Amino acid sequence: MPGGHIELVSLSKRFVDMAVDDVDLVVSSGEFFSLLGPSGCGKTTTLRLIAGFEQPTAGKVLLDGADMTNVPANKRNVNTVFQSYALFPFLDVRENVAFGLRNRGVDKTTIRRRVSEVLELVHMTSFEKRRPGQLSGGQQQRIALARALVLDPAVLLLDEPLGALDAKLRRSLKVELKALQERVGITFLYVTHDQEEALTMSDRLAVMRAGKIVQMGVPKEIYNEPADTYVADFLGVSNLMEVDVVERGPGAACKVRLGESVLAADYGGEGTPDRAHAVIRPERVRIEPFESASGRDEQAGPNRVPAMVERLVYLGSSTQVMLRLAAGMQVQALVQNDGDQIHLSHGTPVRVHLAPDALRVLAGEAISPTGEDLDTEKAAQHSLAG
Repeated sequence: MPGGHIELVSLSKRFVDMAVDDVDLVVSSGEFFSLLGPSGCGKTTTLRLIAGFEQPTAGKVLLDGADMTNVPANKRNVNTVFQSYALFPFLDVRENVAFGLRNRGVDKTTIRRRVSEVLELVHMTSFEKRRPGQLSGGQQQRIALARALVLDPAVLLLDEPLGALDAKLRRSLKVELKALQERVGITFLYVTHDQEEALTMSDRLAVMRAGKIVQMGVPKEIYNEPADTYVADFLGVSNLMEVDVVERGPGAACKVRLGESVLAADYGGEGTPDRAHAVIRPERVRIEPFESASGRDEQAGPNRVPAMVERLVYLGSSTQVMLRLAAGMQVQALVQNDGDQIHLSHGTPVRVHLAPDALRVLAGEAISPTGEDLDTEKAAQHSLAG
């Protein structure tokens, strides 16, 4: 059975404040697992505790069943790739990759073979004589990965390794990174604040807030079934609307009041306070004509609310439509540019269909995960506890 099984048991780390707070986590061998959250949520500190760069205040770190809590970093069968690749500028690509093996006293024949294998794995064989200054950011990232993989770790820890790259390169490399992980078959634990990265690459992910894991599961489950407004607001784009729960049906179904409209929701009635938030993803919002074919204003069915188009943003394959509901709140819809949509312009009256199976009623405040502007947070440099 391959190694790389990680278990965190009641793991905590306090600096001045609590950075990691009583975290329990199991990552299976060969799994691509991501820790996702904003700056200061504790994800990087968790990674550093696994790597051995920090000592926990309480709890345990187990690797393949062995207690690593007090084992020095250089004695753990893990390796780390940082956002800053820290390649040696005076060594060529081959020598950079071979450095760790030489430091371990591995024989020259084995070094040549292993370095050649990992350079081929990351498609950098033809660049082996270049120095880091002669490589692009994406190429340097591949060399940093090769340098980590050549030591054959049971676990590879990745701390925002794509963060220094431009958006287009990140999109292509995240696909390569997932394919690489599947080929080598070792456990990847990936730290990121980028929701798209976590959704695209992860087998499972955990969303963190204030040192705690608030939800964990497969990407599709967390995206479609967020536990609260924090997760819904952080993972992807969500429309959050303050509502009053007016009726609780069987199971999780309920009815809510949004302005003058009463909407049915299939999820959220159980355990949700009377004053809550209805959540729906932009791609699930449906825009319909306000008037019928006869030119009359007619109710088009349940879960429809009147609205007006405020702004259109062309995104190429789709258009982002900002809408103002009659109740006063703003929502956005994502309309595919497939030639089949209704004509929309600024000021167009429409009806918005919020389907019950797409509408979730959740507890929590409609704020960003740290109470700050998310775009500002994402651009900011992460703190040590990040």
